[in-house]
Amino acid sequence: MKITVLAYLDKEDGEIADIVVGQVAAALRKGGHRVSVFGVHGDPRKLISGLIRRQPELVFNLMEMFGGNLLGAVPVVGALDLLGLPYTGAGPGEYYLQEDKALTKKLLAFDGIAYPDFAVFSQNEDLETGGKLRMPLFVKPLRMDASIGIGAHSLVHSPQAMMERIQDIHRKVHDSALVEEYIEGREFYVGVLGNQNAEALPPIEMNFSGLPDGVPHILGGKAKWNERSAEFKGTQAELADVPDELRARMQKVALDAYRALRVRDYGRIDLRVTETGDIYVIEVNASCYLEQTSEFAQASAAHGLDYPTLINRIAELALERHQRRNSPWLHRRTRRKREHATV
Repeated sequence: MKITVLAYLDKEDGEIADIVVGQVAAALRKGGHRVSVFGVHGDPRKLISGLIRRQPELVFNLMEMFGGNLLGAVPVVGALDLLGLPYTGAGPGEYYLQEDKALTKKLLAFDGIAYPDFAVFSQNEDLETGGKLRMPLFVKPLRMDASIGIGAHSLVHSPQAMMERIQDIHRKVHDSALVEEYIEGREFYVGVLGNQNAEALPPIEMNFSGLPDGVPHILGGKAKWNERSAEFKGTQAELADVPDELRARMQKVALDAYRALRVRDYGRIDLRVTETGDIYVIEVNASCYLEQTSEFAQASAAHGLDYPTLINRIAELALERHQRRNSPWLHRRTRRKREHATV
């Protein structure tokens, strides 16, 4: 196929911001595809004209923001839909659900999937509750991802500390604050690959044993991105060593959450498991991070899919999904509906 990898420039006429772009492009070329990389910052005209000029058979979408808009994933994939271009991963609806963590929890509740009880403190002082909260609590931005605004200070043990953290998020992150009950336990990440016949990958566990004493067992911004920090050095993602029964239950919960949030092609479900074996969904990540040492790629390798095979499989899944949506049967069915409506 003729594939365009859509990437984000760190600034206008700048460099591509993410190393995963080169890794994905190389994997697709290894799969025999004709690949171009298209980097855009915040100009919608360049986005649209560049895609029209390239006329790709598939867009491998790696853009999660647009210009100064950290929540720019929704309009980007909306533009791809309007252009009629097949693309990998989440659409506007899936990205919106992912960004609104409170809405995510409501959809999980409808399907009976366990999650931490929560409350939302908006910037206009509205309060939304979803269960009875007990200390300690975890306070984080409602709509941000990549652990923005999350660190050791996110775990609070008093109402005063909670309100201070809420106000901090309002002032510095300019987002509503999600306050949820902190689930003490082991943290796992379960990748899911596929659409109609999606399958859960082997669970990956985050090992927090290297953290200094007193540091909460959470994966905040430092632990994810600051390679010099004690949090980064003290955490390690590794293939989970768990009983078959627990593995099967985690994979089922992950698949249920994946379907409840209408995730497409690939995604990662973050879980917490208590000492008593209760499983809680913490996050549902559509179009999760694809760097070749990421938890998702690590799980894929344990499943027997090396990195190039994984990336090419995602491309195949996206194209198959697009072809099903635009099948002749669907067009005939739509035409019959229109003719019936006319009559």
